[in-house]
Amino acid sequence: MPLTGDYEPSPVGWARTQAEKFEASDGAEGNDMQGRPIIVLTSLGAKSGKLRKTPLMRVEHEGEYLAVGSLGGAPKNPVWVYNLRNNPHVEVQDRAERHDYTARELSGAEREVWWARAVEAFPNYAEYQTKTERVIPLFLLTRL
Repeated sequence: MPLTGDYEPSPVGWARTQAEKFEASDGAEGNDMQGRPIIVLTSLGAKSGKLRKTPLMRVEHEGEYLAVGSLGGAPKNPVWVYNLRNNPHVEVQDRAERHDYTARELSGAEREVWWARAVEAFPNYAEYQTKTERVIPLFLLTRL
C-alpha cells in the first residue's frame, strides 16, 4: 500500500531540488550524485508524520536496496534514520520504478556484507566512517 500524506520538502536545498527533479522526470534527470546513480527514498517523518523524500546513493543487490545513514561522516545521523526506525514502511523510486519496501536496520555479519556492497557502490563511504565515532547505520530495504 503506497505511502500517503502531505509532502514536506527537505529543508536542505540541494536534496529538495534533486528529489523533486528526479521524481518529476521519472528518474531521467537528477539521477546521480558525484557520477554515481541514486534512488529516492520516501519515508514518513518521525515527528511530523509528513512524507519526506531523500536522494540516496543506489546500493542494490538482487532486488533489495540499502539505505546508508552516512551524512558524509558527520557526528550525527541524518534525520531520515529516525523516520525509518519509527516507521519502517518506505517507498523507493529507482528511475521510473516505484515500490513499497520495509526497512530493517542491519547489524553483525549481515551488516558487514552490505557495508562491503555499499563501499563498492560508493567508495567514499569508507572515508565517511573514519570521520565519525558513530557506526553509520545501514537499513536493508526489502520489497513488500
